[in-house]
Amino acid sequence: MIKEENLVYRRTPLMTDATLSYCPGCGHGTVHRLIMEVVEEMGIQQDTIGISPVGCAVLAYDFMDVDFSEAAHGRAPAVATGIKRLWPDKFVFTYQGDGDLAAIGTAETIHACNRGENICIFFINNGIYGMTGGQMAPTTLEGMKSSTTPYGRDAMKMGPPFKITELIAQLPGTHYVTRHAVHKAGLVRKAKKAIRKAFEIQQEKKGLAFIEFLSNCNSGWKMTPNDSNQWLEEHMYPFYPLGDIKVDGKLVKDVCKDLMQKSPVTT
Repeated sequence: MIKEENLVYRRTPLMTDATLSYCPGCGHGTVHRLIMEVVEEMGIQQDTIGISPVGCAVLAYDFMDVDFSEAAHGRAPAVATGIKRLWPDKFVFTYQGDGDLAAIGTAETIHACNRGENICIFFINNGIYGMTGGQMAPTTLEGMKSSTTPYGRDAMKMGPPFKITELIAQLPGTHYVTRHAVHKAGLVRKAKKAIRKAFEIQQEKKGLAFIEFLSNCNSGWKMTPNDSNQWLEEHMYPFYPLGDIKVDGKLVKDVCKDLMQKSPVTT
């Protein structure tokens, strides 16, 4: 029998016994686990409600053992707003991909952030529509190939990639805005601290907390998991840099300059 003090890692019981159905190497499962570890450590399982919309995020309720409500594509912030206003003492979070949050759900995202709804938004950015066939998303980098941009995204025809996190950081209702990744151990630890901070901000009723997680999509990118992680660092990092953007309601980066930054051309 292993003594408790000798344990290096213990799987949180707030993850269900369902086998993760995400592609091997995908970051979704890691973010799921981190959220549930924080919920367990804070002792708020019975008071936590998640909202999962369309896309890979729709599977979240299969794996996280907290109450969940589904939402139509892009509408998770609106559903979260209603739930939080009905039960202001509950911990409410949305779990959304980039095609959902930054495309069809742009209006709901921006207005919930502008109003400062006291919720957490967890945003997975893999630069592509993952579940539906690898199409170009608003966050797809210039020159990046997808099933709908086989020769690479052309900014002259399709517009530049959308840095929605920097955009919402400028809104008065956002209290904490940050960007993280989860493909390395050190990054996982930092991401977990950010999730904990987001829930604590909600507990203190300070406003909206928004965390973007850069992730790979090795299936959509047509790469091995290792190659996709390397591509993430070489191409996504320069345009979507990791770190805090807004803390305690104050910008810590020049987001206007970041918004004007040109996307690196990829091949």
